[in-house]
Amino acid sequence: MIPYTAVCEKCEGYRDERDAVECWWRECAAVSDVTLSRRQIAESEMPVFRGVSLADITLVDSPEKSALALAALLAAPVIGFDTESKPTFRKGEVSTGPHLVQLATDAQVFLFPVACAVNHPVLREILGARQVIKAGFGLGNDRSALRSRLDIELNNVLDLGELLRGPGHRGTVGAKVAVAHYFGEKLIKSKRVGTSNWANPRLDERQLLYAANDAHVALKIYHAWLADPSRHATNATSRETS
Repeated sequence: MIPYTAVCEKCEGYRDERDAVECWWRECAAVSDVTLSRRQIAESEMPVFRGVSLADITLVDSPEKSALALAALLAAPVIGFDTESKPTFRKGEVSTGPHLVQLATDAQVFLFPVACAVNHPVLREILGARQVIKAGFGLGNDRSALRSRLDIELNNVLDLGELLRGPGHRGTVGAKVAVAHYFGEKLIKSKRVGTSNWANPRLDERQLLYAANDAHVALKIYHAWLADPSRHATNATSRETS
């Protein structure tokens, strides 16, 4: 786990990661300094970001793997979180997703096919756990989708896209921009894989890697943000004058 030493002047310090996130929720954190655009990143010569490998991925498709994933994920103070859904292409078509839920620790990424019923109670317990922070990008629709399909209530969720949005961004910040900002690298994401059939009972290697990296990179960005002293409101006027 990355250590952090900076102290918020408004909160007079904090003890653990949950307190650090509470600091941001109370709007004590400084305005984000993430200003890179996708165009700037595309035109740059940054090296390619290297994500997880297949050896780091567990496809949870049995009671044994489900129990292993539950223990590992509940033991972590924060996990990376994302979902994938089969895309809709026709006007008026309603999504039946999510079809895959991805949860990552520092060492392992667990992929939960929603079609596998044994995963439902495990996902309900992990995603509802208040002691575990779930960090991800673009989580706006996940809460309602998981509630309607699996009767899951999300707790302690941190949308990094909202957290990192600064003066240079009209919308939320995506993983590509965050990776370039914190690591100076390009995150390559295939549009073809991203819009593939996530309801397929047999996901191919490209899908496994794409899905796993979405969750794991969120966790890495969270750690980078947590270790970044500039997130604190050392200058209180940054919010008071906005």
